[in-house]
Parts: sequence; C-alpha cells; structure tokens
Amino acid sequence: MKKIKNPYLNLENYNCFGCSPYNEIGLKLSFTLDDDTVISTWQPTKQYEGWQNIVHGGIQATLMDEIASWVVFSVLKTAGFTIKMNISLHKNVLVTDGIITLKAKLKSKKLHIATISVSLFNGKGELCSEGEFTYYTYPRNVAVERFYFPMNDYELFEES
Repeated sequence: MKKIKNPYLNLENYNCFGCSPYNEIGLKLSFTLDDDTVISTWQPTKQYEGWQNIVHGGIQATLMDEIASWVVFSVLKTAGFTIKMNISLHKNVLVTDGIITLKAKLKSKKLHIATISVSLFNGKGELCSEGEFTYYTYPRNVAVERFYFPMNDYELFEES
C-alpha cells in the first residue's frame, strides 16, 4: 500500500472542500493506493450530521465523489470531472461508530468516460453506502495545461 501525495498542496488558493488540509470546514481527506484501489479513512464529527448522530447523506455523497476523483488522478493519471452519480444509502452511518473507510476502484473506461465504483463502510466495518460515479476525463496534456496536473511522471501522486 502506498500513500498518495497531494501535488496541489502548494497551489495558491487551494481550498478543495474534500481534500485540502487548509479548508477550515472541509473533510481534509488523504488517500492510499492498494494495487488499483484507492482507500481513505475519515473521522466523522457532529458538524457533519443530518439527523441526530447520523452523517448527512450529502456528506456521504461528497466523500464518495472525492475519492472517485482520486482514482482519476492516481490510477488514470489525468484530471476530470463528475458527470453522473448513482448512490445507494443502505444503512445509517452513525457519527459515534467511529472512523469511516472508503474504497474506490475503476470499473471501466471507454474513450474519455470513466466509471468508478465506491464503497463506504462505517467504523464497525459494515457496508453502509455505495455508488457508481461517471467522470469525463481529459487527455493528459489538457489536465497539465488547464488543471495544474503534474507534468512529469516523477511528480505524480504516489509517494515513494
């Protein structure tokens, strides 16, 4: 398992709600790569509740969308954007159940369209939510020119 480095940390005004460590109210996610699966863990707090002690469904969707984007970055080695989400919330995710684990994997890619599957597990290891995310992916040169994607392979997302 390899830690995925975030190459955007030194980018001026970098404030992504999902992965920037500088966003005061953000999720501050970080990621690891295990073969072709991107993994993240996150400790929910009361500020992300919907109903009492339940992690808001929109926050769950955001967690899943964010990790899917890191599959695009670290597995497909380009940038892209979400064009479709299909999410199933099977079981309430309780804040008091502890650390959430997310796992995401590329399901398919055809031309510029990538489909990514994501699973969200509560602190007890129970599958609570899952989703299928469709991304439009850019050619690498466009990702470099327009989205600050790392130009050289050694700058890519895996830490040594």
